[in-house]
Amino acid sequence: MTEAAATAHAIPEEIATLAPERDLFSKFDALIAERQALLDSGVRDPFAIVMDQVTSPTQAVIRGKETILLGTYNYMGMTFDPDVIAAGKAALEQFGSGTNGSRMLNGTFRDHVDAEEALKEFYGADHAMVFSTGYQANLGIISTIAGKGEYIILDADSHASIYDGCAMGNAEIVRFRHNSVEDLDKRLGRLPAEPGKLVVLEGVYSMLGDIAPLKEMVAVARKHGAMVLVDEAHSMGFYGAHGRGVYEAEGLTLDDDVDFVIGTFSKSVGTVGGFCVSNHPKFEVMRLACRPYIFTASLPPSVVATAATSIRKLMHATAKRERLWANVRRLHAGLVALGFELGTAQPDSAIVAVILKDQQQAVMMWQAMLESGVYVNMARPPATPAGTFLLRCSLCAEHSTAQIETVLERFAQAGRAVGAIA
Repeated sequence: MTEAAATAHAIPEEIATLAPERDLFSKFDALIAERQALLDSGVRDPFAIVMDQVTSPTQAVIRGKETILLGTYNYMGMTFDPDVIAAGKAALEQFGSGTNGSRMLNGTFRDHVDAEEALKEFYGADHAMVFSTGYQANLGIISTIAGKGEYIILDADSHASIYDGCAMGNAEIVRFRHNSVEDLDKRLGRLPAEPGKLVVLEGVYSMLGDIAPLKEMVAVARKHGAMVLVDEAHSMGFYGAHGRGVYEAEGLTLDDDVDFVIGTFSKSVGTVGGFCVSNHPKFEVMRLACRPYIFTASLPPSVVATAATSIRKLMHATAKRERLWANVRRLHAGLVALGFELGTAQPDSAIVAVILKDQQQAVMMWQAMLESGVYVNMARPPATPAGTFLLRCSLCAEHSTAQIETVLERFAQAGRAVGAIA
């Protein structure tokens, strides 16, 4: 490079001096320092675990050690179901590895339609729409349904995908206190009667594993003329007589009470993807208006083929559901007996959260559990409510009685080692 060219490309001294202060990453400095301090203390990074090998729905090899999986959301253990795997292999061989396009263009294959048909059968619904992820399902449906001049009313502890769906749209956002029927009623009552309103709820809240009082909340929403969307990501497959979710368990229906049900394939179904089902007569227009559906590549055919097979098997998985609930009750009761503080007083869902006093104790206990051969999730704000640090356990229908007892033994050892229990 000539001297003239070098001079032309040089950063002016006054700009070079200011550059560090204008670094777009500077807003993350506190987070970077917090993570570094955590690593400097000698613990492993709880958010950088690599599964070297997964041998079953409940077992994996992590850093060369056989480990019980207790933090994977694989509630119904469908990831290794022989029929599900066979369906994926057949679609992979017949249609190849991907679609190379969106659902609006060349991205709808036979198995995408079949997965939507399976969802309609499962929910008894008139319409089903499959998205590439559960996150995109919330992002797309929420941002599209409620527009400018309309209202979205949501639980303060709603999942990030729900909040992001609100942020992407143009509706006015109103939050109510977590699981408070009274606060929901009060806030709806303050809104003008004329604009459209959408109340967004979750059947099971993923951090503490608590469930929403859906029956009472839906009644309040209907009283104020609002439509209702329920995210059943953490209850599909094992809640209710047909495994449709908390709304079904509470006696609500897709016809009269709930307008939209959002779900994901990455929990009980055992693969990846998201969906929305509805009986609204105009629902199909969403395929023409929902940007996260229109402007993204569709799922590979092998993925939707596994999803369709899994969903149809879940319709008749009564024995699996019973095993899952038996595991939930045993783990919950065992942890209470050991003296741990849990996120729920009763075994309300397949999520059992162990609450700890601070981040240091949570990370130390997480590492002790991992080193003893049990993987759980370590969760902290902002994913959890402010000031809440916890280890989150996700039960699976395929966990054996022996595995649950081993888990309880390891919790007892780790809990005493870090001072979480006496």
